[in-house]
Amino acid sequence: MDRGTPALIGWLTLASLLLIIVVTGAVLLLARDDAISNGGWLGITWMTLMRAIDPGTMGGDTGSAMFLMLMLTVTIGGVFIVSSLIGVLTTGLENRITELRKGRSRVIERGHTVLLGWSDQVFTVVAELAKANQSQRRSCVVILADHDKVDMDEQIRAQIGDTGRTRVICRSGNPLNRNDLELVSPETARAIMVLSPPGDDSDINVIKSLLLLSNRSWPHGRPHMVAAVQDSENLAAAKLAAGPEAQVIDADDIAVRLVVQSHRQAGLSTVCADLLDFAGNEFYIRAEPALIGKTYGETLDAYRLGSPVGILRGDGDVLINPSMSTPVGDQDQMIMIAEDDLLIQLADTPVPIAESAIAMVPARTPEPDRTLFIGWNSRAPKIIDLLDRLVEPGSTLDIAAPTRPTVLLTEGRTNLVIGYKPCELTSRRSLETLDLGSYEHIVVLSDDSTDPGNADDRTLVTLLHLRDIEVQLGDPYSIVTEMNDDGNREVAQVTKADDFIVSTKLISLLLTQMAENKHLNAVFTHLFEPDGSEIYLKPSSDYLIPGKEANFATVVEAARRRGETAIGYRLKRHGEEAPSYGVLLNPPKSDPLTLAQDDSVIVLAEN
Repeated sequence: MDRGTPALIGWLTLASLLLIIVVTGAVLLLARDDAISNGGWLGITWMTLMRAIDPGTMGGDTGSAMFLMLMLTVTIGGVFIVSSLIGVLTTGLENRITELRKGRSRVIERGHTVLLGWSDQVFTVVAELAKANQSQRRSCVVILADHDKVDMDEQIRAQIGDTGRTRVICRSGNPLNRNDLELVSPETARAIMVLSPPGDDSDINVIKSLLLLSNRSWPHGRPHMVAAVQDSENLAAAKLAAGPEAQVIDADDIAVRLVVQSHRQAGLSTVCADLLDFAGNEFYIRAEPALIGKTYGETLDAYRLGSPVGILRGDGDVLINPSMSTPVGDQDQMIMIAEDDLLIQLADTPVPIAESAIAMVPARTPEPDRTLFIGWNSRAPKIIDLLDRLVEPGSTLDIAAPTRPTVLLTEGRTNLVIGYKPCELTSRRSLETLDLGSYEHIVVLSDDSTDPGNADDRTLVTLLHLRDIEVQLGDPYSIVTEMNDDGNREVAQVTKADDFIVSTKLISLLLTQMAENKHLNAVFTHLFEPDGSEIYLKPSSDYLIPGKEANFATVVEAARRRGETAIGYRLKRHGEEAPSYGVLLNPPKSDPLTLAQDDSVIVLAEN
């Protein structure tokens, strides 16, 4: 009986059969006349069965006293057996429902996406996967984390809401446990994403999860796997654990590059977010037989809808903004930016350009600049190292922080002259002593030694002081800041900062794109590399004469003549309006366009 509900049902069935057999035999022996009048042993067996499962049946019985007594006996016995059966079934059903609510049953799915681990990234990833799969008839995301299943379900409903055609299934288990890993049916999954849990050992957990997946047998082929490590020193170990087929990115390195690139070109994070999420424009790779034999420069005006940004060679090599004379081979595919792959269309004839609106501006000569870092965190040394490689010799970087980072300042730099100024970050009086008007760029670094929410609150106060001081000085400088929670971005818009770097969200979006299309990893690697072509927001006056009416096809042509690929523009007057903040990617090439002096053109360029 300790074997559970099935065993109890079996015993009650056996007891019922025994009761029916005993009473039927007693009727045949002690009330033979009644047995004969009711159809013999077969009829009596049927009557006994009916009275055992339905006590009301004997209400119409007639016959001898012995016959009625035996029918009463089987009815009373049936009452006890049936009531016990109902109790057993109810208890068993409740226990089964409880087990299901605990999330310990194995998922029976095929072609699903598996998320291993639980953090704030889950909400961004699930929301993006739901957007990506809107056109599919059905899709499924399965989450395995060491949390209560009901709690995970409730948080997803509260944070995301309706996920459309995408079903989200949560399972409670440890992703580092081999047996728990089987709950999500990884062998039938389409893609597996390993998320970094919060805490100091996040990379250790990611690496072990990758090891478990790599050492597992895959009878039907290994699914695509993506992961991110927070510490650059752990990247090599994670790649070794994951194997050559998996894709592992360095979240810390990408965050550093975003800060360095954004502090000199405000709005870059908005451009990256638009390219990485599934709500607006994203990257697509498609073959275009009609363009075989043409040069890359000729493909730029070959599309009515969609913007070419590079070529995927037949051997897998990725070329982002290659030389305009690069030919398109018969095995090559075009790398495009579009709202949807169905919206990519070739033009019958190129869109006419406004030749008179193209600005004939020579390339600008880079000059040394002055930058102020307010605050300090663990990423600051890497940011300074990268910045030293990119700025012009003689550039100045001052660090305003409560304590002097002496170890960093004693190191030799090639291009940067580094100084230090003591400062209490949230003190207006302390900030006013920094001579803010002498700087061109200000970067506010998020404090990673405190709670992320508290760090964002302190950053918000600092930004308010900086913007108010700038208004009084009348000498504008760009302000770029790090934020931990994307939800605080809209709140921080009141500070009118030029750009907000929410690296955790951008990393989540990047992982989701890679999980959906593994070929995009090479594209993003090229875009975030310091060598080669990157995304730049350059003054619109370098491309169009300010105030002169043209169209985006004219912008594309002006950029092509400079060896660059134009993918959009940013309107300064809309720079404070969420969610695009003035950024428009892949605009219609034929629509009228007039850019002002302070607007920007978004291009892919080498410098």
